[in-house]
Amino acid sequence: MTKRTLTDDLHLLLAALPESLQQALPPLDAEGLLEIVMDLGRPAEARFPGRAVELSPEPVTRADIDHVVAAVGEFGADNRAGIEGTLHRISAMRNRKGDIVGLTLRVGRAVLGTIDLIQDLVERGSSILLLGRPGVGKTTKLRETARLLADDLGKRVIVIDTSNEIGGDGDVPHPAIGGARRMQVPLTSTQQRVMIEAVENHMPEVIVVDEIGTEAEAQAARTIAERGVQLIGTAHGTTLESLLMNPTLADLVGGVQTVILGDEEARMRGTRKTISERKTTPSFDAVVEIAAYDRLIVHPDTAEAVDRLLRGLHPRGIERTPAGETAAPARRPAFAASAPTPERERAPIERPKRLFCYALSRDAVEKVLRELRVDARTVDRPESADAIITLRSRADDGRLQRIIEATGLPVHLVRKNTAAQIRRLLLDVYAVLPGSEPDEVDDALGEAEAAADRAISEGVAVALSPRPARLRRLQHRLIIRRQLLAESTGSEPERHLVVHPRASEAG
Repeated sequence: MTKRTLTDDLHLLLAALPESLQQALPPLDAEGLLEIVMDLGRPAEARFPGRAVELSPEPVTRADIDHVVAAVGEFGADNRAGIEGTLHRISAMRNRKGDIVGLTLRVGRAVLGTIDLIQDLVERGSSILLLGRPGVGKTTKLRETARLLADDLGKRVIVIDTSNEIGGDGDVPHPAIGGARRMQVPLTSTQQRVMIEAVENHMPEVIVVDEIGTEAEAQAARTIAERGVQLIGTAHGTTLESLLMNPTLADLVGGVQTVILGDEEARMRGTRKTISERKTTPSFDAVVEIAAYDRLIVHPDTAEAVDRLLRGLHPRGIERTPAGETAAPARRPAFAASAPTPERERAPIERPKRLFCYALSRDAVEKVLRELRVDARTVDRPESADAIITLRSRADDGRLQRIIEATGLPVHLVRKNTAAQIRRLLLDVYAVLPGSEPDEVDDALGEAEAAADRAISEGVAVALSPRPARLRRLQHRLIIRRQLLAESTGSEPERHLVVHPRASEAG
């Protein structure tokens, strides 16, 4: 669909200006006008994409500002006002006494065809989060999405309209949102409450909300998503990476948690011991970065994109323009600390010989160490230890965190303070496999790890050497942890594993 303006009611905005400024505008390209800026004591400016034009050499007077204030609606607590029946927004700047000393008159337009590039995501019912710098068209796309869902798809749509940003000023919403219903939010601080109220009271199939910017609003978005309602929204941020690094809003895309791995687990994954992982299911199925008005970077599977970012990999976004789709250009990884370490940089496996037991039975640990015949012992001070072993439930203790910060020791977590659980953990930490020599285990694991690296980097299947069943099971476990597929093939004693790449990495 070719983009075309549905309405911008520009004459109503210009009518609010002093006559001297109205006369200065006709020679200008009014169609591309973004906003008019009036600051007390300075010449007024008309701003267009990439340029600003001075409207008059005369500075703005108090009378000029008072003229505009009298012509527009009442300013709310957020210093915003509007013109009834339009999408225009007038924002005020005040001095310390509360007097208005500056105005920004922003042109609001409804444009058809602005969501052609993501219409497939909208129609399939995906919850979509739009990101982009101010003025790039996020709110315009929200309006068009609300209209499409309500009028063309017949969905029950509710727009959460803070400061009448989406549906325009006045009690009757602007035609740009079609048959979507609107709940007005007079104060930005109450947006999350109205979001929840909409779900609980009005049974929407879709909720559209602009500028999710607080932790409470992020939690409200999660509540909406968990109730099966399609959510279309915008948030502060320009890229998926920037959003993921924002502690307030990261939960919108699954959040980030720091995990401390044991030595063996880190070696199996090919990562450092302290890594970042996605905390939970994203509230939004897809994330769309609006790079320009007609150039988008689309992440159709938010969970997969976030997981790749946290492993230090390219999120594999899709660049969409009217000319078609291409792979988005690679960007510098924001979470490179979680990326697999190249083989040549991997240090030899050093299993801890001295364990400090925190909130855990030292006698029970010593007993299991003796049973397993592991060359290790417990110590009574963390300063003398190579690693810490503790209960999973105590991992966040303040004292433990201070010990970790002071010593830099790795932490191994056990679920319960029982001999069986401690034995299971130590079997993993020391790669103990009954009936096998330590060197034999290391060789099998090293081969599987190298095969996993090759399958990921080259996208090819890699056959391992024949191994006894007990070692194949250990290799299989490692390969699964690397999120790959392992196939057992052949007959004994030549039976071996074949490591297959992920479908997205093959070929």
